[in-house]
Amino acid sequence: MANKMNQKPTAASAAEIHDQEVRQEERVEKSVSKVSDFFERNSKLIWGIVIAAIVVGAAILCYQKFYLQPKKAEGQAQMFPAETSFKAGNYDLALNGDGNNLGFAQVIDQYGAKAGRAVYFYAGVCELNLGKYQEALDYLKKYKGKDEILEARALACQGDAYVGLEKYDQALSCYDKAASTADNIFAASYLLKAGVVCEEQGKSDKALEYYKKIREQYPQSMEGYDIDKYISRIESAQEAK
Repeated sequence: MANKMNQKPTAASAAEIHDQEVRQEERVEKSVSKVSDFFERNSKLIWGIVIAAIVVGAAILCYQKFYLQPKKAEGQAQMFPAETSFKAGNYDLALNGDGNNLGFAQVIDQYGAKAGRAVYFYAGVCELNLGKYQEALDYLKKYKGKDEILEARALACQGDAYVGLEKYDQALSCYDKAASTADNIFAASYLLKAGVVCEEQGKSDKALEYYKKIREQYPQSMEGYDIDKYISRIESAQEAK
């Protein structure tokens, strides 16, 4: 066995190895030649694509740096007086401005989402507080924020607008989504609203489910402290039947 392992390649086997290496080199040369021919035949097209990609990339960069970013900063600066009015509870002024300072509606007209997605939330809440429920929905549905708490609040506000329009099924759907989006102490208020809507629809059993969920999952919330009276009222009414 050792003798066989130590045997040197014969002249025939060496020739075969050499032929294989030569054939391999030929195949490589052919592949390189094909690639080279392709680039030679299509050099104008390839360079055109490369240059076009560079031009498009440069255009996008310039657009973002010299237009989008300044426009965004300008829009956010214009929102400041409206935000101040909003925090003070002056919703008409916050929404419509005073002729000198822009309201959220004018900021949206001039800057759109460049001023930040929150502008749609603010405008929607203003319309909601002014009793313009459909207008509130139009704004709130355009809000697509990344903050889960604010997203949940926007959904709950949509629910409030639907209640104002007496579209209770849609309102209930919004409150459910809001409660599941913000699984924290704020969810209790959305569940309470859902329960009240169910009572409005005469669905006391469903309302009771919402109220008990508050008692079980959010007992330390403000709603949790008073929830027993909601539960007792429904249970007492059911026992009296």
